[in-house]
Amino acid sequence: MSEFRKLSDSFYASPQVTPQEISEAAAMGITLVVNNRPDGEAPDQPEGAAIEAATRAAGMDYLAIPIGSAGFSEPQVEQLQDALATASGPVLGFCRSGTRSTLLWSLARARTGEDPEEISEAAASAGYDVSPVRPAMDMFAASARS
Repeated sequence: MSEFRKLSDSFYASPQVTPQEISEAAAMGITLVVNNRPDGEAPDQPEGAAIEAATRAAGMDYLAIPIGSAGFSEPQVEQLQDALATASGPVLGFCRSGTRSTLLWSLARARTGEDPEEISEAAASAGYDVSPVRPAMDMFAASARS
């Protein structure tokens, strides 16, 4: 059973998904699955290619934006921001626990000028803490508003 956590009407975060859980995402109206987990991070994780194949077979789009131990970079944030802007419906981001997906979503939303406090509250209501990236969120939001 999946653990898709709603952060907004257009974005859900999840711990690692399996190809079998992709049909649940499709049934929810998800149109894009974003994989934020690098292949080979853990021996028991499904390969990204298997998730991509299941996603495409279910009629959804797939995008890999891996976030490894090096952390986040602005191109990754921009890539998710662009994907969110062009997605034809709700997006599901996943990683090992859903935290990296949530942090990346938070940065992408702040980069559009959304209020970091509202983003933080949405993440917290889904069980995620975005305080590690809050200074960057504040910076992105201020830059977008100026």
